[in-house]
Amino acid sequence: MASVRLEHVYKKFGNVEAVSDVNLDVSDQEFLILLGPSGCGKTTTLRMVAGLEELTEGSIYIGEREVSQVAPKDRDIAMVFQNYALYPHMTVYENMAFGLKLRKVPRAEIERRVKEAAEILGLGSLLTRKPKELSGGQRQRVALGRAIVREPKAFLMDEPLSNLDAKLRTQTRVELKRLHQRLGATILYVTHDQTEAMTMGDRIVVMSQGIVQQVDTPENIYNRPANQYVATFVGTPAMNLMKGEIEQSGSEVKFTTYAQTITLTDPVRAGTKSLSGRGLTIGARPEDVHLEPEFVERHPDQVLKATVRVIEPMGHENMVYLAIGDDTVIARTSNDWHGQLGDTVSCALDGNRIHGFDPESGNSIG
Repeated sequence: MASVRLEHVYKKFGNVEAVSDVNLDVSDQEFLILLGPSGCGKTTTLRMVAGLEELTEGSIYIGEREVSQVAPKDRDIAMVFQNYALYPHMTVYENMAFGLKLRKVPRAEIERRVKEAAEILGLGSLLTRKPKELSGGQRQRVALGRAIVREPKAFLMDEPLSNLDAKLRTQTRVELKRLHQRLGATILYVTHDQTEAMTMGDRIVVMSQGIVQQVDTPENIYNRPANQYVATFVGTPAMNLMKGEIEQSGSEVKFTTYAQTITLTDPVRAGTKSLSGRGLTIGARPEDVHLEPEFVERHPDQVLKATVRVIEPMGHENMVYLAIGDDTVIARTSNDWHGQLGDTVSCALDGNRIHGFDPESGNSIG
């Protein structure tokens, strides 16, 4: 396997800049996720690494070799697509072996690699079947097997699970993670599914409009988002955001929204000095908005009054949609919380987990 490095990579389609100044270092054997909505530039970035799209500007290295001008077939990478791209007239064995035959790999070596990959993926009993005789999950494993037998320096995967149903997607996600651990593979993986990103990646690259917003571990992406975009894109439901004004009162910093005031605690408080007179946007994850009377009583300085608008029972928990002025705030509660629609309730924010954002740039201040 090998590392992958992108230096100041740009891609333009006419006057449209699809990818802007991307700089990434993918370590050898790392599982790196490119995450973002449709049109954010993640697939274009992956295709440039594969050589399927030309760079407008910048350099790409696989290992220590610059491959910006190297043909795709000579980059020593393997790509897995969302549509499997299997040959319908070939058996599973023939699909997996086809690329090796084109490269004139000896027959005995082809057989060794195919059988080894089939064992890893649980395809040993399916080698004589054709794609039409396979389930969606089995077809995806064949596509993975075809990539594995290549023994490439890096695997590039473009939303490979998107055509699977929810249950099979979860199962295959676990299999992919095990496969990565077993092979010690370098993997660049594109997805718009944050669950895939959070559960599979060693690190996540969050992209928006062709620009990298944050590169970090799943834990840091969730708990320490670099800006409002990352904060609201990652997490289900999304992070709650509230705009308001700040006021210094002695050693305390007060935040007021819709005529209600709470006291800010570190680390947000420490970053508010430069925002005096400009306002502040605070963010709180749904699990950090508390309706339990015990929590509310212990944190009177972080309490806001709200009206219950919607209650979504989720079995083991409830999602409670609250109105605070014109803002909607979602609280994640236990299933034994029994409020009613239209109730006025006290909700307390966990002061140690409030996020602060510059209202103009959207960047985190905490």
